[in-house]
Amino acid sequence: MTTVLLTHGPSALANYYGERALSGLRAVASVRLNPSEQPWTHHTLALAAQGCDIVVSYRLSGADAALFDRLPNLLAWCRCAVDIRNIDVDAASARGILVTRASPGFVVSVAEWVIGAMVDLARGISDAVLDYRSGRVPVARLGRELRGATLGIVGYGLIGRRVAEIGAALGMRVLVSDPYARATDPSVQQVEFAALLAQADHVVCLAVANAATENLFDAAAFAAMRPGACFVNASRGNLVDEAALLVALDRGRLAGCALDVGREPDQMPSVALARHPRVVATPHIGGLTPQAIEHQALETVAQVAEIVRGRIPPGAVNAGQASRLAAYAARQGRTGGGE
Repeated sequence: MTTVLLTHGPSALANYYGERALSGLRAVASVRLNPSEQPWTHHTLALAAQGCDIVVSYRLSGADAALFDRLPNLLAWCRCAVDIRNIDVDAASARGILVTRASPGFVVSVAEWVIGAMVDLARGISDAVLDYRSGRVPVARLGRELRGATLGIVGYGLIGRRVAEIGAALGMRVLVSDPYARATDPSVQQVEFAALLAQADHVVCLAVANAATENLFDAAAFAAMRPGACFVNASRGNLVDEAALLVALDRGRLAGCALDVGREPDQMPSVALARHPRVVATPHIGGLTPQAIEHQALETVAQVAEIVRGRIPPGAVNAGQASRLAAYAARQGRTGGGE
């Protein structure tokens, strides 16, 4: 029977995989679990994966050429997440190892987090809660409605489209900026990045994190935002120059900031930023709902089931280089294929 290593530790297994997906995985393969909460090193991961045909990995479990060299029988590395930046796909391809990833099941979850963060910033909800919990009576302060405000969305992917829909439904004027996607919805106005910064009351960062967007929000970007605007980042910490953001907050250029991501391990916001009185921060929970997590976990189950059958599953990123799976399918008397 095909053997799978599931790299999630006990808490990650409960929060990011779940019993339904684990039962499904056990129905198609023999599953090894990770009993430890300690982060994997490439050495400990290589030892645990010895003799395994497939690794189903948590988002923090990386893989490089040296690790792949220690797993000569590995057919596939299946990432239970969209982000595969800590997997050396070229190294996997050179060794004939298939790499797959899950599709985004967190669109609704993250979009709802963004809307909630904007409401919090506009009405001072977290500030009032902190005062009450500290035994103080908070000052009743004038808030701002989202209705009639201008929402600027940087990155018009699946989450950006969902946020735009909700924003328009709330009566917001919606601007989007994305050099790779075109807005066709009549309730959305597409503008250049600079124009969005100058006009938006709420700037929401949902752009893809890559070399081109590293520090997209730098000192110049924050200086270009209209005074009193709010900034929300639900994408990746890599898009933000944190020192520049801190300066903008200290100087009162921004009325507030909401962060679900940052440059700390596992994309957590840094404490230096999260503790700022103008910041509302959460520990990378935008996509942490049962529906979102189960979507991606169940996709890995479906992928493993296809691999066991000798077929390329949906979500494969290097199907043309999966020579080990092709050889496995031939040994099993299967033709392989799939998409």
